[in-house]
Amino acid sequence: MTVPRPRGPTEAGATMTLSTIRTAILGYGVSGACFHGPILARQPGYTVAAVVSRNAARVAADFPDATVFPDLDTLLAGHRAGTIGIDLCIVATPNRQHAAMARQCLAAGCHVVVEKPFVIDVDEGQALIDQARAAGKCLSVYHSRRWDGDFLTIQALLASGRIGRVHTWIAHFDRYRPDIHDRWRERDEPGAGILYDLGAHLIDQALLLFGRPDTVDARLRRQRPGARAVDYFHLILGYPDRDVILHGGCLVNGAGPRFQIFGDRGSYIKSGIDPQEEFLRAGKGPGSPGYGVAPLGSDGQCTIDEAGDEAGDEAGDEAGRIVQTPWPTATGCYQQFYCQLADAIRGTAPVPVTADSALDVIRVIDAACRSHDQGRRIAMASP
Repeated sequence: MTVPRPRGPTEAGATMTLSTIRTAILGYGVSGACFHGPILARQPGYTVAAVVSRNAARVAADFPDATVFPDLDTLLAGHRAGTIGIDLCIVATPNRQHAAMARQCLAAGCHVVVEKPFVIDVDEGQALIDQARAAGKCLSVYHSRRWDGDFLTIQALLASGRIGRVHTWIAHFDRYRPDIHDRWRERDEPGAGILYDLGAHLIDQALLLFGRPDTVDARLRRQRPGARAVDYFHLILGYPDRDVILHGGCLVNGAGPRFQIFGDRGSYIKSGIDPQEEFLRAGKGPGSPGYGVAPLGSDGQCTIDEAGDEAGDEAGDEAGRIVQTPWPTATGCYQQFYCQLADAIRGTAPVPVTADSALDVIRVIDAACRSHDQGRRIAMASP
């Protein structure tokens, strides 16, 4: 295995002129190996120079030129000594470790990406934001499903005004996984369970479109026999003029629509899920044939009142007024996160996902847990 050339830490606040961003992936489980690795391997401007992992053979198969470190302390010691220089650290470890690792990397002068969810505790998330700002370093969170093809489609549809003002948003992230496995995501520990996993995606999408809700009303369950972590959630985010309903479970055999969006002029209903995760799990990243392309026949259905509220039309639902048509799905592009991040590190663009927006996701999760525990609707604090 080749040891990359030495490079010292970048000074905080310095103008970046990097030809390549030397990157360390911290953790090489599903997140590091499947969701980050295949994209970085194909992303111009990045070099995976180091990986923190106990499975050196797995790393070597994907990144033969990367140096494998047993732990973060050893990596950062080499970084500070100048034996290996790192510009960017990607924290892809269990959720409970996110805050501590991000704090160490920022202190070592590195830019940081944290896999979602950002943190577990709101206060530790705010401390990281303050630390990154003081150090002049980029801090971003990998909410990759902002670049799902269906969500990109929805953003464009809402911006067009075709379905009018949205009054009801229903989003599901359901799976059929009846068996329980002994892994951190399914143990009784902080940050485990599908509310932090799948729920974080749905919450982030809702907040991106509608901002922070006024209230959160939640029901959380352990539906599978022997489940130790939450495996079902049902959230209602309350806004002055709309309700956002977010739902996920692990015992859904034959899922219904993924999105149901209703406006005062039309609706959009979409089933199926973006294919990028399936490709990445198979080691196929951007550039692979079919990557990010929705399967044939999976486009959402848009139902629109073409007549609108034309003057003199008192017929209501007259034939010919309501038009239903398939709505083409955009191509998904998780790689756009790292494209924009490279520009941010070089000082020419904002980070693709702000840590402040990711911290709002944690605020909603915290409110959902309190809502369930207390059996009542929780009012969100003003920004």
